[in-house]
Amino acid sequence: MSLIRALSKELAARSDDSLRGLFAARPDLMSPPVPDFPALAARASARVSVQRALERLNRPQMQVLETLYLCTNPDTEHSASAAGIRKLIAGSSVAAVERILASLQELALVHRAEPPHGTVVPGHRQRFYLPVGCLKDVVGIYPAGLGRSYTELVRLQPAFGQRAVQLVAELHRSGVAIQAATTPMEAALALQHWTSSPEALAQALAGAPERTTALLAKFRNWAMGAVPQAQRKASVSNQGADVGPVDWLLARGLLVPLDAAHVELPHSVGLSLRGGAIINDFTLSPPIPQLGSTTAALRRNAALGAIAETLRLVGELLHAVREQPLATLRSGGVGVREMKRLAEALRLDQHRAGLLLELSALSGLLRLDVDSSSWVQPPQLEWLVLTRQEQWLWLVNAWLASERVPSLVGQPVTGPIGASAAHRALAGTTVNALSAEAQRPDAPVVRKRILEILNELTHEAGAADGTAPVLDAAAVLQRAEWAQPRMARRFSSLIKGVLAEAELLGLIGSGALSQLGGAIADDKPEGALGILGEHLPAALNHVLLQADLTAVAPGYLAPELSEKLLLMADAEGQGPATIYRFSTNSIRRALDAGHDASSLLGFLREHSATAVPQPLEYLVEDTASRHGRLRVGTAASFIQSDDEAAVLELAAETRAASLGLARIAPTVLISTAPPRETAQILRGLGLSPSVEESHPSVVRLRRTTSAPGSARPVYTAPRTAPAEDDVDTQLAVLRNGQTATNGTHPGSGTGSGDASTQLGLETLERAIRLKQLVSMNVVDSQGNSSLETVVPLSVGGGRVRVFDPAKETERVLSVHRIIDVEAAEELHQ
Repeated sequence: MSLIRALSKELAARSDDSLRGLFAARPDLMSPPVPDFPALAARASARVSVQRALERLNRPQMQVLETLYLCTNPDTEHSASAAGIRKLIAGSSVAAVERILASLQELALVHRAEPPHGTVVPGHRQRFYLPVGCLKDVVGIYPAGLGRSYTELVRLQPAFGQRAVQLVAELHRSGVAIQAATTPMEAALALQHWTSSPEALAQALAGAPERTTALLAKFRNWAMGAVPQAQRKASVSNQGADVGPVDWLLARGLLVPLDAAHVELPHSVGLSLRGGAIINDFTLSPPIPQLGSTTAALRRNAALGAIAETLRLVGELLHAVREQPLATLRSGGVGVREMKRLAEALRLDQHRAGLLLELSALSGLLRLDVDSSSWVQPPQLEWLVLTRQEQWLWLVNAWLASERVPSLVGQPVTGPIGASAAHRALAGTTVNALSAEAQRPDAPVVRKRILEILNELTHEAGAADGTAPVLDAAAVLQRAEWAQPRMARRFSSLIKGVLAEAELLGLIGSGALSQLGGAIADDKPEGALGILGEHLPAALNHVLLQADLTAVAPGYLAPELSEKLLLMADAEGQGPATIYRFSTNSIRRALDAGHDASSLLGFLREHSATAVPQPLEYLVEDTASRHGRLRVGTAASFIQSDDEAAVLELAAETRAASLGLARIAPTVLISTAPPRETAQILRGLGLSPSVEESHPSVVRLRRTTSAPGSARPVYTAPRTAPAEDDVDTQLAVLRNGQTATNGTHPGSGTGSGDASTQLGLETLERAIRLKQLVSMNVVDSQGNSSLETVVPLSVGGGRVRVFDPAKETERVLSVHRIIDVEAAEELHQ
């Protein structure tokens, strides 16, 4: 029976609670909704969906699933039970394997099946299972780290097939108890039979060179290895006493060359090296890392200090960008020169400045202006008026939901297999801030999972009151490799950066998960706000003015006070006790922004814990008295008339306000608009101006982009279970579809179009493996259908290559022209 149809029957027989659990664990199965159970089974058997499901399995679940895959054959319906699987997993029990198989069945990754033909089943409680059909494509060619069989290697490696006959002959002549062979397939079967016994293999390895055991140990978890000159000729009859372990193994066929640089350990050899067990490191409990400890007070203080410092630096960064936007490179991102300028303004190293810049951009505090190709601060940014607790939560929420990885800034750009030519051209350079190379679509999932692992390890440590476990990248990675082994590579590439970013945001303090980090990991942001409001010191609203023209901040300042001080003074140093130095240039900067001496001195008196020193007062008044004697403005055109009354009337005209007119002489006005635009507006007022310009003016229409809304980023947890209402709707659709098909034959009707396509592909792939005849209903370009009986040879790229035994010819058909396909033997049943 088709695996999809068998799974469809099993899903239809489930209770609503069981289906709810399935949709919660695999939300992609109902996104978009499916019309019936055959469509649900087809989607649950699709490669992408199965791959997502496998990424959430822990190590024992993966080990049981891979063992089930290796000891079953869906084509012949050879199933396996927990008792049979237990024999292949050292250290397991029937009860443990049965529980794991039941959990995999709940996830629709395996389904119940009949016992293999001729099997005597003692009792009535033994259950047999088969995995989903696409599992081979998902687990890869080395399930459980074991290689392919000799027969498959001979079929796929013709050079080894010819060599295998010679290997078997040489082994037979040397006295090895191996069957003689005259064809490649006979040689493969002889090698497979010879190496399938752990005792026979151990006896053969007894005469191996000294380093052979150490070499084979490297193939313990993976069947393929790199070997120089792997295809060199090695012979049992010509080897000397100083033969190396690689040549010794190649000469006996215990390693199979794949190409000039790689070899593979065949399945039977790997299995015998493991003592006949597919899995020999089975454990139901995760590894317990060796953790250090820190005091809870130190953890809290470090986290609060990091939060306060990050908020202060983000405020300074926004001020610096507002004063001078960050220009981008043609290739995208911010260049080294701009980053160096920003780092100097923030008094930081470039790496940390890059982290803060990325954090500000992914939080929406900065945006790219398409006209100037520069990063600027959006107008009316709500973040500036929020409390420090809300500012922190804004940053954390945006960081959790963002697909950007700030810690990648400054790291080398890698060119992965399959990368575009443009990406490969960047290989060897470093990742620029705000460039596309810092984008990782899997970042939200990995980030959230790392926080959850930190939370799990913290709770499991059960530290006494007053202490907290210190968690490093090695401990988190060790747990991640057990909890989600198929995502281990993603964790290993991002974990150090994620921990550094979490420490920057106060989710980690002194190497330990803070209370704030625990609340965020538990999806309790309001609880985190309460904790932060209770422990984060209130922002100060005063400074200490000193006679050396400096102001000392005795702690972290309120954002509006810090903003105003940065306008009229230059910040120095780092940390909460920042020093602000007043100078002629800094005072002039505040005056240019529209302030005067009285407003500046009034601000200082209001926010100073001491009297304003006389030298500072003199500096402000003296700079203001000399400020503005020469004024520089913008003028794109001028208007001149001998009629002074007409000039006065035009300057007062409200309909000319868009020209930005300013009178600079009794008969002269200046305009901020270009000459042609100015003349056009004046003609609209009933005047008759003439344009005098030595060169034709160029009028450019400036494109304006609407500023993004000031709404705060909303964090959506990755892989969230679907809403209950959506699940109820989906269940109703499934049950109605089941009712509509009641009374029909279980194998009749293929359901929706997606299910029909999946069933057809499953039938074709099975027929290819078994070399079976299939009957296909094919439609030609005129819409005429014909029933054809052929042998499918290969399928891929939307086409299927078939052999027509009646005409003794091969043809290629488009899959979309095949209406229906059925195995010929099933048609006669």
